[in-house]
Amino acid sequence: MRVFIRRICISLTAVISAFALTSCSAVISDTNNSDNSITDTVANPSDDEAHASVHSAVDFNHKLDSYTPKKNHYNFYFTYKTVHPWWDAVALGMEDAQRQYLDKGIKITYEYMAPPSASASDQTKKLLDAKNKDYDVIGVDVADEDIISPLLDSLVEDGTKIMTFSSSDAAPGCKRIAYVGNTHNYEDGADLTEALCKKLDYKGKVAILVGSFGAPCHEDRARGAKDTIAKYPDMEIVATEYDMDSVVLAYQLTLDILAKHPDLDGIICCNMSNPVGAARAITEQGSHAVIVGMDHDQEALHYLKDGVIYCLGVQDCYSIGFDTIQIAVKIADGNMPGELFKEKTDEITTVIYQEDAATMLALLYGDD
Repeated sequence: MRVFIRRICISLTAVISAFALTSCSAVISDTNNSDNSITDTVANPSDDEAHASVHSAVDFNHKLDSYTPKKNHYNFYFTYKTVHPWWDAVALGMEDAQRQYLDKGIKITYEYMAPPSASASDQTKKLLDAKNKDYDVIGVDVADEDIISPLLDSLVEDGTKIMTFSSSDAAPGCKRIAYVGNTHNYEDGADLTEALCKKLDYKGKVAILVGSFGAPCHEDRARGAKDTIAKYPDMEIVATEYDMDSVVLAYQLTLDILAKHPDLDGIICCNMSNPVGAARAITEQGSHAVIVGMDHDQEALHYLKDGVIYCLGVQDCYSIGFDTIQIAVKIADGNMPGELFKEKTDEITTVIYQEDAATMLALLYGDD
């Protein structure tokens, strides 16, 4: 099993060097923005102002707040749904916060672990193992809301300090202390689907690629997509499939859908992997189906640039990671949500289109 274990000796990866080429001019995003709608960018690639939202989609310019930690060493455990580049981007924000704490003489050590494919049973085992070790806080990106939420309740009742982070919170009413991440996955799915419907003139056959069974973020986006399609009598969902966050499976599922529905008009993709798999299948088959989906995969951004993908909702993974570490420190010190941090720290999603792809590729990968 492949895992990521990150210790204090780890420095920011070479990816940051590429990021830094353009991030110095980025507009700092408001990570506590209460507006849950997705922001559309203005279609004018020659206008710097029009691309301000592209630059602010991922905020690299973070500084620790004024809170004074009570200890000089903290040890955390984080587990997330699956090994994937999306969570590597979250880890970069964590490493930046870790480095800034070290500059203040405060050592942060943590383990950052996930299975090669999403598994609630694997996450359950990891959490039960972690509770018996000396961690100040355990952070969880929930793999399955129904299975993991009761476990988190029991861990809290046993005295473990639990937070959730990333893209998937626990079920409403869960006793976890706080959540840092996307609080508007339903709206993301609805807004991306609205963009697709408008592009198709509110008529046509569409398919939904969800992601992992039970993953709150994927299920919520799919629910937002279905509710949006239901508003338009000339729109029809002809297939809903779970690709388990696998590019290969998303590709195969899209081929299967196209075989059954060669007149498919659109595909709604609810995670970072399935836009890539769908785009590979669409180009291979010569289909004109319009794809909308999530996040910043490099291959997906190239498909966006080429017009194969219509738009992508990019989450600010870097801010999620940075804010997760800061809030974990406060929770470790015994603080509860209130003046120091919110129960839910909302991170932004920004929709980008073809004219924005080159800017985003340069911003994230030093690639045009």
